[in-house]
Amino acid sequence: MDIKNVTGIGPYELKTEENRELYFKDEKVFLVKNKNTIEVRTDHELSKLLKEKYESVMESRYFGRGGIEIVLAGQLSTSELEDLVRLSYNLS
Repeated sequence: MDIKNVTGIGPYELKTEENRELYFKDEKVFLVKNKNTIEVRTDHELSKLLKEKYESVMESRYFGRGGIEIVLAGQLSTSELEDLVRLSYNLS
């Protein structure tokens, strides 16, 4: 997943930390890219729905209950992942 392909988001800052990339909007992280997963902010109801529907979606280690972690295994389409990144950006 390449954030450069995500339309509809504004400026952001990238910081690399250990084995992950942190994407910031106004000093708040909205996306964490790990080797095989991404983590995004989301609301509680959407988080619950996605965790029930997909085995590759779990509670975020970075955001806790405020987000989800998605294993990039192909269960979610690229457009769904981009929608979640946009939502996370707007929640930040």
